[in-house]
Amino acid sequence: MSSLYIHIPFCKQACHYCDFHFSTTLKHKSKLVKAICKELILRKTELPAAVENIYFGGGTPSLLSQEDLDLIFETIYGHYEVVDQPEITLEANPDDLDLEYLKMLYNTKVNRLSIGVQSFFEVDLKLMNRAHTAEEAESSILLAKRFFDNISIDLIYGIPDMDVERWKANLAKTIELEVSHISSYALTVEPNTPLKTFIDKEIIPPVDDDLAKLHFDILVETMMANGFENYEFSNFGKPGYFSQNNTAYWTGKFYLGIGPSAHSFVHTTRSWNISNNPKYIKAIEADELPYEQEVLSTTDRYNEYVMTRLRTKWGVDMKYVEKEFGLVYAAYLTEHLQDFQQHGLLVLKDDLLQVTGEGKFLSDGIASELFMLNLK
Repeated sequence: MSSLYIHIPFCKQACHYCDFHFSTTLKHKSKLVKAICKELILRKTELPAAVENIYFGGGTPSLLSQEDLDLIFETIYGHYEVVDQPEITLEANPDDLDLEYLKMLYNTKVNRLSIGVQSFFEVDLKLMNRAHTAEEAESSILLAKRFFDNISIDLIYGIPDMDVERWKANLAKTIELEVSHISSYALTVEPNTPLKTFIDKEIIPPVDDDLAKLHFDILVETMMANGFENYEFSNFGKPGYFSQNNTAYWTGKFYLGIGPSAHSFVHTTRSWNISNNPKYIKAIEADELPYEQEVLSTTDRYNEYVMTRLRTKWGVDMKYVEKEFGLVYAAYLTEHLQDFQQHGLLVLKDDLLQVTGEGKFLSDGIASELFMLNLK
């Protein structure tokens, strides 16, 4: 099965921490939606299997109108094979989810919402320059539950000056609201963002990695105690509510990314669209695909497999490594994992390599130490 990702590069305002591609002007929204539909048609033969999930990410997809969504769905269903009951997720900001908009979404093919809450506290939302208020964060979820059963929310931890009690209160509110899935990320300081500038100028304190680790440990303990499974480092779902889009990405399934800056992975080829709205529109209107691509070597694919699978509950299958990449890679991995085993960060059982509870927060760093660097 395959996935479709649709990138909607518009936001009402720029969050201080965000380095994703977006524009705060909606001037070209209609043209861009039409270009997205045309790109879908131009690339309709690229996916080798039926589409099982469709994900609208951004940016802020909840800025799309019913006319926009209807046009995109008409294009997808007119040119792609789609399974009978696909998971179709739309990312939404709390301030967009009023009664009228939710009724509209309910009457489209969207069947899952991912709500960008980030925090239930005003002080955190202001620091991040979020467009919604703490009150809207809660009220949007309560309203959305009247129309949708499958709801995910995003939360950010490791925010400067967020003490343990405020983080615990965020999690308590999440449990109280009875959502079925959360994605939770440590606040990261990206170059060329307002957050980086504010920290450099000592307007706000720097991110504390030790505090982020403490927040993460509390996150895992709290969510697992309340019926959630940590199926991927940043994702927690109740049984039957794992994100199909996230699962597909972390388990190496093929996906096609449509829209400015969207990435794709099919067979051994990875591609990424230009991160410029006017140039994207102009190219698509001229029947050109504005992307770059690379063919992944065996070493690239091995490294990516180790990185993605080590973040998941499914772990790294040692037999698969040997079968897919060869004896040299399997032997290399076996040799280099031993030190992490001895320090209690990795466990190998029945040919399945997984991070331990202590190793979870360090999983990306551990994976990088297991990368093969000298073969092509």
